[in-house]
Amino acid sequence: MTPEQVAALGPAFAGYLRGFEDCFGQDRTRDHLHAYCRGLLSDLPRKSVEPIALAAGTAVRTLQEFLKDHVWDRRRLRDRLHRCVNDALAAVPGDDLGTVGLLDETSVVKKGKKTPGVQRQYCGAVGKQENCIVTVHLGVAKGGFKTLIDADLFLPESWSDDRERCREAGVPDDVVYRPKWRLGLNQIYRAMGNGVVLDWLTFDEGYGCRTGFLAELDALAELRWVGEVPKSFRCLTARPDGRKPGPARKGKRADDLARHSPAFGRRPWRPMALRRRTQADQEWRVKAARVHLVRKRRATERTYWLIVARNPATGEVKYFVSNAEADVPLERVLRVAFLRWNVEHAFRVAKGEIGLGHYEGRNYTGLMRHLMLCLAVMGFVAGQAERLRGEKPGGDAGAGVPGVEPTVRGVADEPPQDDRVGAYVRGHRVSPAA
Repeated sequence: MTPEQVAALGPAFAGYLRGFEDCFGQDRTRDHLHAYCRGLLSDLPRKSVEPIALAAGTAVRTLQEFLKDHVWDRRRLRDRLHRCVNDALAAVPGDDLGTVGLLDETSVVKKGKKTPGVQRQYCGAVGKQENCIVTVHLGVAKGGFKTLIDADLFLPESWSDDRERCREAGVPDDVVYRPKWRLGLNQIYRAMGNGVVLDWLTFDEGYGCRTGFLAELDALAELRWVGEVPKSFRCLTARPDGRKPGPARKGKRADDLARHSPAFGRRPWRPMALRRRTQADQEWRVKAARVHLVRKRRATERTYWLIVARNPATGEVKYFVSNAEADVPLERVLRVAFLRWNVEHAFRVAKGEIGLGHYEGRNYTGLMRHLMLCLAVMGFVAGQAERLRGEKPGGDAGAGVPGVEPTVRGVADEPPQDDRVGAYVRGHRVSPAA
């Protein structure tokens, strides 16, 4: 980015945040919105309340109250974010995939027992059982545009059953244990209800193995999906005459069908290259057949793709199921499945650059508000990245409008030791590195 482009981001960001101001009841709360979000967008090494408040020249207690106690509507902010992102997606040049929804979860290691939802559970951030919280997210990707648009805290059953503990952490009585796939479905319903157009949805085997999740997705007739499933996933190959199989019992494992079913055996492995932006292309070998899923020991009426993908370089084997019609090119279905890397990229950006996992309080409202503000900031970043990727002369979305906007100290140009407190109070320009 040029210095001029960096300087233009301040007014553009202020204009973007003004679109959310009606979610906040008072002028002072709107001011805190701008201060907090500028802190999330800064290069502070830790983006929790205290460093953001010090950098903005605001009392720490005041910004804590902004998250926990001030009257504002995070759900309305989320709905507004959905509409902003949908407008941005409409301006992104499309391809044959369109807009792909990305459903996944992430985790943050936490110490102690007071953070809402914390317990010892599988933590993807470290790849093992750890004391952590887990949040479920819906993201979207279209072309080079990618961002997260929703967030829910996964509340374990140990928390849900202990309502006194929940009340101490500010968890409302109507927030109870729900499986992660149910949280994800609710996010899909919300996004589509707010006008977000999803041409596809993709997810990993943690969601693909849930038959209830897949059954409810089928109720969304206009949504095509493809998700990874475990090798133990149960299904039955479709008959050539189109007739539905008899009593299914448990069905057959996906890996057994891939090895022994004539539907797969008579098909050759098809080479398929997956293009990647920053790394070498990946070569996969693919087979696919139409199958019936097994639900409650009965085969489904309709058929689905069961896709087996093998990487000859690494020996890795993946299994996917999709509700795409039989005439949809297999190469397109597989490209959607492998677009799931975009959500991992989004998590890295949200955690490393925007502070998604930096919340340090013990209150549910504060945690959820922090998450939603992070996603709002990420929506701005995604939009500006897409704009700059195809840079046009002059301003765009207010980015070229002259004006002065207060900024947050950048740690890349750290002041001398004896001036550090004053620098936090007055604020510094956003450095080019930011």
